[in-house]
Order: sequence, then C-alpha cells, then structure tokens
Amino acid sequence: MTNVFVNLCCPHVPLQITNETFHADQPDLPECFQLSVLSWLPCIFLWAASPFYLFYLKKNNKGYIMMSILNRVKTVFGLLLWIVCWTDLFYAFHQIRQGHGQVPIYFITPLVLGMTMLLATFLIQYERLHGVQSSGVLFIFWFLSVVCAIVPFRSKILKASNQSEVPDKLRFITFYFYFGLLVFELILCCFNEKPPLYCDVVTDPNPCPETTAGFLSTVTFWWFTSLAIKGYKMPLEAKDLWSLNQRDSSKVMVPRLLKEWDKEQAKARSEAIQSSQATYAKPPPSTTNHTAGGPTENSPEEVEVLLSNQKAAPHQPSFLHALIKAFGPYFLIGSAFKLLQDVITFVNPQLLRMLISFTKQEKAPYWWGYALAILMFLTALLQTLILHRHFQYCFITGMNVRTALIGAIYRKALVITNAAKRSSTVGEIVNLMSVDAQRFMDLTTFLNMLWSAPLQIMLALYFLWQNLGPSVLAGVAVMVMLIPLNAFIAMKTRAYQVEQMQYKDERIKLMNEILNGIKVLKLYAWENSFKDRVLAIRQKELNVLRKTAYLGALSTMAWTSAPFLVALTSFAVFVTVDEKNILDAEKAFVSLSLFNILRFPLNMLPQVISGLVQASVSLKRIQSFLSHDELDPNSVDRKNSSTEFSVSVVNGKFTWGKEDPPVLHNMNVMVPQGSLLAVVGHVGCGKSSLISALLGDMEKLEGEVSVRGSVAYVPQQAWIQNATLRNNILFGKSYDERKYHRVLDACALTPDLEVLPGGDMTEIGEKGINLSGGQRQRVSLARALYSDADVYLLDDPLSAVDAHVAKHIFDNLIGPEGALKGKTRILVTHGISFLPQVDNIVVMVEGGVSEMGSYQELLKQNGAFAEFLRNYALDDTVEEDEAIEDLLEDEEFFPDDVLSNHHTDMVDNEPVINEARKSFMRQISVMSSEGENFRCRSVKRHGCSQRKHSVSQEKMKPPEVQKLIQAETAETGRVKSKVYLEYAKAVGPLLSVIIILLYGCQSAASIGANIWLSQWTNDASGNGTQVDVPMRVGVYAALGITQGVLILVNCLLCRAYSMLRAAKLTHLNMLQGVLRAPQAFFESTPTGRLLNRFSKDVDSIDSHIPDNIDIWMRTFWYTLNVLLICSALTPMFLIVVAPLMVFYWWVQRFYVATSRQLKRLESVSRSPIYSHFSETITGSSVIRAYSRDTAFVLMSDVKVDENQKSYYPGIVSNRWLGVRIEFIGNCIVLFAALFAVTGKESLNPGLVGLSVSYALQVTMSLNWMVRMTSDLENNIVAVERVKEYSETKTEAPWEVEDKKPPPEWPMTGNVQFQNYSVRYREGLDLVLRNITLNVKGGEKIGIVGRTGAGKSSMTLCLFRLLEAAAGEITIDDVKIAEIGLHDLRSKLTIIPQVYYLHIYLYRSLIHTHIHTLVVMSYDVATAALGRTDRGEAAEH
Repeated sequence: MTNVFVNLCCPHVPLQITNETFHADQPDLPECFQLSVLSWLPCIFLWAASPFYLFYLKKNNKGYIMMSILNRVKTVFGLLLWIVCWTDLFYAFHQIRQGHGQVPIYFITPLVLGMTMLLATFLIQYERLHGVQSSGVLFIFWFLSVVCAIVPFRSKILKASNQSEVPDKLRFITFYFYFGLLVFELILCCFNEKPPLYCDVVTDPNPCPETTAGFLSTVTFWWFTSLAIKGYKMPLEAKDLWSLNQRDSSKVMVPRLLKEWDKEQAKARSEAIQSSQATYAKPPPSTTNHTAGGPTENSPEEVEVLLSNQKAAPHQPSFLHALIKAFGPYFLIGSAFKLLQDVITFVNPQLLRMLISFTKQEKAPYWWGYALAILMFLTALLQTLILHRHFQYCFITGMNVRTALIGAIYRKALVITNAAKRSSTVGEIVNLMSVDAQRFMDLTTFLNMLWSAPLQIMLALYFLWQNLGPSVLAGVAVMVMLIPLNAFIAMKTRAYQVEQMQYKDERIKLMNEILNGIKVLKLYAWENSFKDRVLAIRQKELNVLRKTAYLGALSTMAWTSAPFLVALTSFAVFVTVDEKNILDAEKAFVSLSLFNILRFPLNMLPQVISGLVQASVSLKRIQSFLSHDELDPNSVDRKNSSTEFSVSVVNGKFTWGKEDPPVLHNMNVMVPQGSLLAVVGHVGCGKSSLISALLGDMEKLEGEVSVRGSVAYVPQQAWIQNATLRNNILFGKSYDERKYHRVLDACALTPDLEVLPGGDMTEIGEKGINLSGGQRQRVSLARALYSDADVYLLDDPLSAVDAHVAKHIFDNLIGPEGALKGKTRILVTHGISFLPQVDNIVVMVEGGVSEMGSYQELLKQNGAFAEFLRNYALDDTVEEDEAIEDLLEDEEFFPDDVLSNHHTDMVDNEPVINEARKSFMRQISVMSSEGENFRCRSVKRHGCSQRKHSVSQEKMKPPEVQKLIQAETAETGRVKSKVYLEYAKAVGPLLSVIIILLYGCQSAASIGANIWLSQWTNDASGNGTQVDVPMRVGVYAALGITQGVLILVNCLLCRAYSMLRAAKLTHLNMLQGVLRAPQAFFESTPTGRLLNRFSKDVDSIDSHIPDNIDIWMRTFWYTLNVLLICSALTPMFLIVVAPLMVFYWWVQRFYVATSRQLKRLESVSRSPIYSHFSETITGSSVIRAYSRDTAFVLMSDVKVDENQKSYYPGIVSNRWLGVRIEFIGNCIVLFAALFAVTGKESLNPGLVGLSVSYALQVTMSLNWMVRMTSDLENNIVAVERVKEYSETKTEAPWEVEDKKPPPEWPMTGNVQFQNYSVRYREGLDLVLRNITLNVKGGEKIGIVGRTGAGKSSMTLCLFRLLEAAAGEITIDDVKIAEIGLHDLRSKLTIIPQVYYLHIYLYRSLIHTHIHTLVVMSYDVATAALGRTDRGEAAEH
C-alpha cells in the first residue's frame, strides 16, 4: 500500500514522517496523506452511499419542492466547487505543458473531487424533485469534507508563516476558496427547504415537526423541544399533541400487515391444493359460506383442512413471516445502527488505555492527551446519537406492530363465524389486543440483543484476553455462575408474583363485595368482621411480598456486586499465577471498563430470551385467531332482481358451526315486496336462527338465500352504543330534523326525552346501562326506522316493552298503517294479538317451516298454528289470573290513570288483555320495589309509559340539580413535597434516615475499593514489581464484600421491612377510613373509583415506589461519587460541574413535567380502544346488517391513532432526554480526561484511570436518575390518593364507652319518634319532616305511601344510616343518637329492600355471622336456616 502512495506522490511529496507527526509540539500530517487519504475519504463515503440513497429516494418519493433561493445558492456553490477543483486539474496540465513535472496525485485528487462535487450538485436537485427538505447524506459529506480540510488549512498557514514566500500560489488560493465554499455548503445544509407541494404538512392543522425537521434537529431530537417547553409551562392536553405521522397511522400499517398475511394464507392454500391434487380427486364446488366447507361435502377447502390435519406444518400460514416482511426492512435499519453502536462501544476503553499510557510518558506532547480527551468525547457523543437512532427505529417498529395487530384483530373479529366466536371469547380477544400486542411491542425494543449480546460478549472477551490473558476466564466463570442464580431468582420471583396476584384478586373481590353490600354491612354492624377478613388476606399478600423482597435483595446484591466479583477473581488470578504479571493502571481500569460493558449483555440476554418465549406464545394465539374461519359475504345474494320476492329462502339448510348438527332444514320462505311476515313458534324452534340466516350469520349448508336491497335489523337483545341517544338512532346517517322527530313519535320515545337529563343528547352508558330494557329496545327500533332500509328484520322487538307501548309501536311503526308501510318486514313475535294484522305467518317447529299462510288460512287449517294459539293464550291466563286476583280487589289503592290507560287498551283489542295484565303486574312490582333510592336511579320503563303526570312533575323540577357523583380530582403539575414526607412518615422518620445513610455507606465502600485498586496499580509504576500482593487482594476483597453486605442489609431493611410496613399501614388506614365512612359517601363515590384505590394505588405503594426509590438512590449516590472523585482529583472540575448540573436540572424538570402528562394522556386514550372493541364484538351482527363495518373499522383506527398520538411523543421524550443527559455525561468524560491531561504532573496513572473509568459510566446513572424521578413522581401520587380516603369524614363512633346500653337492651321494644326530621345529605331537602310516632313493644306496624314518600328512610333512621336533622328517636328510653353505632345496630335487625349479597358475603353470612357474630347454639342456627329454606345451602 505504501508503494502505491509513493508512486502517486513521488519521494518529493512524502507520505509518512513520524517525527513530524507524533513527536513534535506542533504536529502536522504529510502532504501526500493530506492530498490522498484526507481528500478522498469524503468522496468515498458519498460514492458508496449514493446508489443506496438514490434507490431509497426513488422508493420514497414525497413530492415536488419548488425551486427556492436556498436551493439555488446550494446548487451554485456546488458548481463553483466543481470549477475550483477542476481549476487545479487544468493547472496541473498547464504545468506539464510548461515543462514542469507533476506527480499523479495532482491529477487524480482534483478529478475525483470535481466528479464528487458534480454528484453532490446532482443530489441537491434530485432531492428537491423527491421532496427531501433536509439531506442527512449530504450533511455528513459536507461535514467530513470540512473536517478533513481543516488539516491542510492549518498546514498551509504553518508553512506559509515559516517561509518568506508562498509556494504554488494558485493552489494555495484555490484551496482557501474551496474551503470557504465547503463551510458555506455545510451551513446551508443545516437549513430546511419548504415542504413539498400538496403534502399532508400543508393541510394538517397541527403537523408533527419531525416531518419538516432538519438533519441535525432529527438526530438530536431538537424538534421535540417545543412540546417539552409547553409541557413544562402547563399540563399538556390532547389538543396540544401533534398529529400522528402518516407512515405510523393505522391507514398505512394495517393494510401493510394484512397484505403480507393474505400472501401467506394464499401460499398455504396453494400448497394444500397441490398436495390435495396428488392425494385426492378434485370434488365438485361447494355452496357453503365459509372457507372450510360443510361437514357433508368434500370441497377443495375441506381437502385442505384434511391435509393440514395430517401434515400441519407445511400448510399453516406463518404469521411470523408476515410480520417480518411487513416490518422487517424498517427494523433492520435500527439493527444496522445497533451494530455500529456495538463496535463504537469498545473504542473508549482503548482510548482510556492510550490516555493512561500517555500519563506514564513524561515527554509525551500535551496535544496528544488533549486529542485523546476530545476523541473520547466525540466517540461517546457519536455512540449516544447512534444508540438513540437505534432505539427510535426499534420503538417505532414496536408501535407500528401494535397498531397493525390491533387493526388486524379488530377486522377479523367483525367477520369470524359463530363457531369461531365460541372458541374466542370477547375477553380473550381483548387480551390479544392488549396483552399480546403489548408483548410484541416490548420485545422489538430489545430484540436486537439476541445477536448483539453475543457479539458484545465476544468482543469484550477478545479485548480482555489481550489485556489479562487466560486470567480473564476466572472472571467470566463468575459471571456465568451468576446467570443461573439470576435465572433461579427470576423464576421464583415470577412464582411469587403469581401467588401475590391470586391474593390480590381475592382481596379485591372481597372489597368489591363489601363496597357493593356496604349498606348491609352497616345495618348488621359487620364492618369489623369483614375488616378482619380483608386484613387476613392482606397479611398473606404481604408475606408473599416479603419473600419477593428477600429474593430482590439477593438479586440486587448479585447485580451490583457482579463487576466487583469478576474484577476481584480476574485480578487475583492474574497476579498469583505468575510473578511477572504486574497489575498496572492500564490493565486494571481498561479491564474494569470492559467488565462494565460485559455486564449489560449478560444480564439482558436471559430477559430477551424470556420475552421471546412469551412473544412466541402470543404469536401462536394471534395466528390461531387470525386463521379462524370467516363468514362468507356471498352466502346471501343481495343483487337478485329476477323475482318479485324481496326475501326468499329455497331449500335452505343452516348450522351454527361446521361440526354442529343443522339448526334449520328444508327452509322454504318467500316474502313478497312490501309485505309483513310474522314468524311464530315455541321457544327454541329456530325463529331467531332464521333471522341470522337471512343476515348471513349462519353457515349455509344447502340452498339459496336472497335478500333484495338494504337491511335493517332489530335484535332480540337491543344493542346500544356508548354514545348519545341521537347518535344511537342516526347510526352514521345525516341528521334530518323532521324525519328524526317522526321516528321518535313512532317509537314512543318522545316522553323519554323529557325525562332524560340531556334529552336526546344524553350520553348512554356502556350496554345502555342508564336506559331500561324497553327504552333500549325502542332506541333499536328507532335506529332501524331512521335507516330507511328496504328490508326490516325484527327479532321479537316488542317483548321488552309494556303492552300499550307495544300496541303503539305496532300501530305506528310495524303494522299495516305504520311508518314502515310498503317496506318488507319480517317480525318474530310472541304477541298473538298482532297476528290478525299481518299479511302472512310462518309457523316454525323444530327448525323447519310447519305452516305458512295468512291468519285466517292457518286458523282454518286447525294445525300447528291453531294449537300454538290455544296453548299460548291458556298458559298466559292460568299463570296470571291467580297472581292478579288479590291485587285487583282494591282498585282504589292505585291511581285512576293507571287502570284507565290499560282499560282502554283492553277494550280496543281483546287479545291484548294478557299483555296488559303482564304490564300491570310489572308496574305494580316497580311501584312497590323502588323505594328509597329515588334520587339517582336510572330512568325505568314506568318513567315513560306509566303516568303522564309524572312527566309534568319532572318538568317542574329545576333544571340544575346537584351532581350526585362528583368527578374524580386529579393532581396536575409537580407533586408536593408533603406527599414525600407522608411516605417517609409511614416508613418511619428514623428508618428513612438510616436507609439513606446505608446507601451512602455502600457507595463509600465502592469508592474505597476503587481507590485501593488505584493505589495497588501504582505499586507497579513505582518499582515495576508487585508488593504485598496478599494484603492488596485481601483489602480489595474486604472492601468489595463490605459493599455487597451493606447492599443486602439495606435492601432487606428497606424493601422487606420498612417499605412493607408503610404499605401495610397505608392500606390499613384507608380500609378503616372507608369502612367508617357514612352511607352518603358511598352514594356519591363510584365503586370503581374505590376499587381503583385498593388495587392500582395499593399496588404502586407495594411494588413500584420501593423499586423507584431503590434505583434512584443508587444512581444518585453513584453520580455523586463520580463528581466527588473528579473534583477531589482536579478541583478545577468544580467550575465545570456547576453549569452542567444547572443544565441537568433544567432538562430533567422539562422532561419530568412533559412525560408525566404524556403517560396520563396515553393511559386515558387506551381504554376507549378496548371498550369500543368489546362493544363492536357484542353488536357485530347489527353492524354487518347495516353495512357499517367499514365505518366501525375506521372508528377503531381513529381510536388507536389517538392513543398512538400520545404514545409517540412519549417515545421521543425519552430519546430527547437521553441525548441531552448523555451529552452531560459525555462532557463529564471530556473534562475528566482534559483535567487528567492538565494535571499529568501531579496525578498518577491509577487516579487517572479511576476518574475517567468512573466518568465513562456516569451517563447511564444520570439517565436512570431522571427516569426514576419521573416514575417516582407518577407513583408517589398513590400515597396522596390513598391518604385522601384515609381521612374521609367518618360516621359516629361505633362504641361510646360511657353511653353503652345495658346488655339486655332493648327489653320491651318501645320506639318513639319525637319531631323527627332527616335529609340524605347536606344541601338536600328534608325527606322526613317533624315525624312524631309511638310504637309499643310487640306491635306490628305497616308503613305505606307512594314512591319516595319516605318509608325506607324511616327504617334507615332507626339504624342511624341517616342522622337526624332535628328531633330524636328513643328505644326503651335510650336515645339512639347518644350510643355507639355498633351498640345500636347489633341490637336491631332488618330485612333490607335490596339485599345485595354476592357469593362471598353469602358464604360469610352462612358460615360465619350466624355462628360467630350472633352467639347461639348450632341447633338454633340450623333451625333458623330451616325456616328460611336455606338449610340445604348451609350444608354445602
């Protein structure tokens, strides 16, 4: 190679002058090196990158950018550079013609440079035509060109200053002209072009700045700074977030994955068909409506299934291949960055070796030390930028995979067969979208570690072997031995976590029962008993957490002590195996830095493999779901216009699943256009199945089905969206006011709007929870009517409404004169009163059509239909006559309008009498059962169909009512310091101080060990031999072991004792606070909110806060160590530390404030994805019937994109933080190295190695400290939230010692109310006013009154669930307001109106409270159960 350069340059232009370069105070590089290597290096980069870059631009054309002044100037400068370069070339030719000999390098370099400048100019224009606003390739090229030109720039000035006259003036002038143009090009390259024409950025109101960010801004994530500043100034809201980049949206990602998945499925099918052709003769085509065929025919698809059962592997489509093809190329870019970063990681240990070597050489020039310091900084900076580009690509890939998976699963869930639905419940499918998709996203972050970890381990071992020789194997052996220990700890911890989750689930289940039945608990004074039960479960949970803490302490000790143990064994073996082995600073601290590098891959590899195993399970689950059979959209012919029948089924045979027996057979149904067909039959005869078959929801085995035109479907169980009432009715149609109000009138919904708080804009809860069953069904009917479809499929829509409402709907909507007159209607019904008004009736028996004809025709036939009518009418009459007989004896008890309304119905149409009686029974039941909770109950059926004057009463109410359930308060901004103090108080103030000191002590032991090592290494520099080796090794070992013991003690004290004590105490205080709260508290606080405190917030205090504090304290002390060591060695370092720490504080405040709010927004936007999905699955038949599946897919995509809008800035915020914090770390490395060079005379090599090796590790500590600060702020809020419920206002004391009633009280049972008044809560009206009442012992008193009169309130007052506003109650001359609540309630008993007891409370009642709380014999208890028919239950 040297000969080649000699030939190019000739001896007159030397290539190597070692003395001139390395041993001079003013070093310079040879001219030949400058003209060749330095000049060609940028050119080689550009020519190598151009083919790939041009290919990329061709594939990713973003549009056309108009020619701008910036673009023109860059082009002109590029052409000028070409002219300058070729000026030198022509000058060389001119010199030859003048007879002056020129070496080849003077021809080759200008030619290469000129061609490269032309290529750069071409790229400037090509980028403009393809919409590139800022070029990374050209920026790197210009940057390299400037850097490489700096050396000749300085060299020429030095030579000119040393000589009286400048030789070769033209080349001298052209070079500086060339250098100036390069600098201008580099500066211009930092500015952005305008966005391309017609791109999204122009039209988007809030575009992501990343799309228009320049190269430098992209690399450093500077474009995120504006959001970080906004998040610091005020809490971010959803409107502040940028739009999602088009490339990351569901619109792009989901089709990409589905395209590859379809290819895989097609490939699997073609393989199956090829195999089947060799194995089976091709059978005739099938008429089945899903891909696997029916059970009785051998379709090609069935052959595929048969073959795949025999040879599953070759014919299963691979979802993994689809994922790799869809997202692999983008992910590989991140992998390339990771490879580059891995290689660069090992540069700094080598530079450290050279720096330590420099400090040993007394005559080494200072510029070399400064160069090494700057190189260490630049290497670390480059490593930072590359690492975060890698993470950015990996996280975006993970985000895109999650988006695509959710979209694919959602789309599949809309079209899977009913048989497939049986194997995948809604909960399981939601888990696929949440848990399994999340696993893939988490895995992609560290998937590259599968190959990166072995690569790093091999490189580290190679350099360690060079450093320490075979002795390194001893250290590696220790590391390998720690792997199974960590694996064992991880396995046991996982087992304990499962056990803890079981106890947690049990505790939350019991808390749910307690909160739902809190009224019963208070009435029976059972709070203490159930508190003991909760605390017993809680104690088991804490015991498991303690075991986990023991394992965590061992794991932390192993993780923290690993580098020391490895170093100790390696160094001890190194110095003992051979006396000639001298442990100097170079060997020791370079080895330490390599061991630190080795620690990360060794610990990450098991975690990545574990994550890979979990992801493979998720992959199989998702693949299995996506491979389910789909409904055939062509099973129902919707374009058949050749017949006069609007709906026809010919020889139909249908089943729910291919392996199930047929449900419908020999179906022949013809429905003329515009007719009303009723389908009747006994329960289970197949009426609803017929509707499903017409919708295409069943599998068609034989026959033809035709439905002409659009379809509206009203299912048996109304499906209501979580949206406004109006949107539920419109269902995607545009709003037409006149049409809308006609629909409301026809469906009898107008009175309901007057009762609902927000009219038709009232938001309906999930599954229509705040509507009655009848209201939900009428909304469903209104949706069908508003859709204005051609065919209406009505599956028993009148069963859920009252008789007179049913009559109104039939007359005004379904019947011959209703709004649907002229439309084709198929009505499944049990209402025999409507049958005379239909055009035709189909009678179904056991899955087949028994009879079909008009009402009169079927009656004349006296067949199955007549028998059905007789049985139906007889059953209704027998069932209800006895039940109603007694209640009708005294009609004066009921309002006149109730009876008169129904009397009118009965007169109008005699067969309606049975329906009227049913409705009458329901209303009586409602009137007698809905008592005390009149303030906040949902609007029930009688609210809109019972009494007209009730509506007028509603109108008289004031429009503004006090809100019962207040919105949950959420803290924003910084967490107050008192919250941290509260937690410290729960831990114990003295213990908190001891724990902090222990962290400091373990840190001091770590410093001591490393200072001792630096002193040990100085032995060699003094006399070239090792002295007192056993003593040196022994003290080093003692200090390291002390550190390990302190870590263990600290973790045990911190995690296994004090923080668990805090967890126990905070939970106990909250439990006591909640159980002591008055009944009004539970009425105004949702159960879900309370359960969230007992589950999520308690879990944060149990697990997350201790982890956060532990990591934060360790990183804080480590960082402090670095700063102390560097400052102690070179006090000048303190001058640098101050501004760096200010910058650090500034960055972390911006990050914490912004990331905290982004996490909240991401969490809030995640729930709607899953609720919408659950809602969609439930109503998939309705969605398909109305052909709204595309709209719902779009809605799901929008919700996913909304979630990713807050997740993506969260990703970028971590990268933004990482680059800035690591920059601070890199500056610490730079200044540590610089001050080591300046203090070379006073510092020994050991101390230099110590300070710089510590500084190299500080970057990660700074990063983790900020992350833990953020996490701690997010989690410590749980302490505040738990404390809030610990300090709720309590009810009266359970026991008052000086006012305890006699044990035998009450003796006679005399009850007196004296001018008693009460209200439910402060600010509400009185519900009882001035009640005066005397009840003698033994009397039986009946209390009657209308709904809301205060009957139940009187009983609640006896138990003091409501406290008196005025007056008093005495029982046997004891004022109940003066005694303890438990003394009162335990002496009284009640059978509540709503006895809410789930299984846990029920078992507790049977097994515990009858035997334990009430002292009685077993025989008496058994007798009591026998009287209530629960004796048998008690035995079980």
